[in-house]
Amino acid sequence: MNSDFNLRNAFLMLESLQYIYAPQIVNGLSIGVAVILMALGLTIIFGLLDVINMSHGEFYAAGAFISVSLMAIGVSFWLCLVIVPILLVPIGFAMERLLIQKVFHYKDRHILTLLLTFGVAMVLEDGYKIIWGANPIKPSAPISGASELLGVMFPNYRLFLMAFGAVLIFSVWMLIYKTQIGAIVRAAAYDKDMSSSLGIPVMRVYALTFAFGVALAGLAGVLLAPIYSVFPTMGRDFILLAFSVVIVGGLGSIKGAVIAGLLLTQLQSLSSLFISPVWSDPLVFTVMVLVLMFKPSGLYGGMKNA
Repeated sequence: MNSDFNLRNAFLMLESLQYIYAPQIVNGLSIGVAVILMALGLTIIFGLLDVINMSHGEFYAAGAFISVSLMAIGVSFWLCLVIVPILLVPIGFAMERLLIQKVFHYKDRHILTLLLTFGVAMVLEDGYKIIWGANPIKPSAPISGASELLGVMFPNYRLFLMAFGAVLIFSVWMLIYKTQIGAIVRAAAYDKDMSSSLGIPVMRVYALTFAFGVALAGLAGVLLAPIYSVFPTMGRDFILLAFSVVIVGGLGSIKGAVIAGLLLTQLQSLSSLFISPVWSDPLVFTVMVLVLMFKPSGLYGGMKNA
């Protein structure tokens, strides 16, 4: 009798893992890779420039809106993955050159750049309302159908998003830590005066790195547009999670952003099985507050320590 009871419990547990937890884990992973792409842009910008970019979420929204507009005139989703980040690079470059650098050399530049980028975010958000309207836009997924894994059906697009996002994240890590370009970026982050004396165009490195972070945010917007509706305030909602990832992982740490992104999105996804989904965000912010209380530097050191 006891043996039958144990077998039944084991079967129910296996069934729960297969049909309840596994889909939530996949959902968390698919969202996690996009959050990490946003957080990577944030953490690279902060690690190099010490700038908290409050408009980062609006560039994520810009990527989604531009891709929707391009697809409306016949451009394929796959081409948008290439075109949108390229279009955002000169915008990010110009913003760093024309706005960030105007206040960058003041003593209280952290507050000034935070207020400046917050103002840019408000302008961009209102601009999206004027251009695209306030109503949500829901583009169709470029990959339809579902595939069976371990007896569970998973949407093909989410599986693609996990695989493609993992490749992108690994590529960014390789670029920063295994190439000459990455060595220049890290040198400029560690000691800008010494780097400048060695002939490195530090100001140009700053602008290009800022533009690269903006392009990553836009790419995340393209990838998540088929999953979430595209609307003007989408960046404001998503940036809070990305900032939590950056803070928990460690400001300026790429490794920390990846690990914290996976942990927090899984926490958010799995916790919704036990508590109301409206409490999943406060739960993430609670983790962020605890990290700030007991380990303010985050899980890992920043880019300057790499």
